[in-house]
Amino acid sequence: MNEKLEKMRNGKGFIAALDQSGGSTPKALKLYGVNEDQYSNDTEMFDLIHKMRTRIIKSPAFNEEKILGAILFEQTMDSKIDGKYTADFLWEEKRVLPFLKIDKGLNDLDADGVQTMKPNPGLADLLKKANERHIFGTKMRSVIKKASPAGIARVVDQQFEVAAQIVAAGLVPIIEPEVDINNVDKVECEEILRDEIRKHLNALPETSNVMLKLTLPTVENFYEEFTRHPRVVRVVALSGGYSREKANDILSKNKGVIASFSRALTEGLSSQQTDEEFNKTLASSIEGIYEASVK
Repeated sequence: MNEKLEKMRNGKGFIAALDQSGGSTPKALKLYGVNEDQYSNDTEMFDLIHKMRTRIIKSPAFNEEKILGAILFEQTMDSKIDGKYTADFLWEEKRVLPFLKIDKGLNDLDADGVQTMKPNPGLADLLKKANERHIFGTKMRSVIKKASPAGIARVVDQQFEVAAQIVAAGLVPIIEPEVDINNVDKVECEEILRDEIRKHLNALPETSNVMLKLTLPTVENFYEEFTRHPRVVRVVALSGGYSREKANDILSKNKGVIASFSRALTEGLSSQQTDEEFNKTLASSIEGIYEASVK
């Protein structure tokens, strides 16, 4: 674990988010050029998305020189690449750290303008399986759509409560309280969020290591203090709906923060491309995101 923790804490590169779940998979496939008439059930759909992820992971452009980690969906963790479970292939063949998306989706938007995570009664079993599959860390997402102190506090409380369970299981949690980029009060949301996160980080025991995945902030270097916090392994940013070009531009102005992009990473990739075209497009995407992450 120490070698892996050291790599994530100090390595150069970014995290590839390859964790589209059931709800977002049809959209991801459509952007990749695979329409809904090309599969007839969930099994076929997940087979197609696994082929897409396998193509990305096996690409020569996808390597440890630019990529530190990859976030997987549970079915991707349970699937294999060249006879190895995906997490083992990532680490053994690519030296890329595997993470697992562990949340079960979002509750409906509440009166405070936030979406907390749905109950996850099977989490203990999932964490046990994650350890058996050699997963390094986890990721879980909530969403903030309004500058409500009570709502944001509830989101952060829940995130850190679940994070404690993940740390106890020997994994490194990525805490992701996303601020919607379309919020009219985005700056105020980020101010409340920063205060809540700081409070929780300062209360963590010295044995706890967490990561933060945050929306690219409106104010440059807004989360810089967290990049130096002793309990924070790494601060990563989500693209949140910005184009890759826009996301890279904002990211490059935030010192010490690296990317954890999903849609922005796969922008421009297509199932119709030859391997040469695909690898060239992916290499260009990775290079741009890498440069923005290490500035």
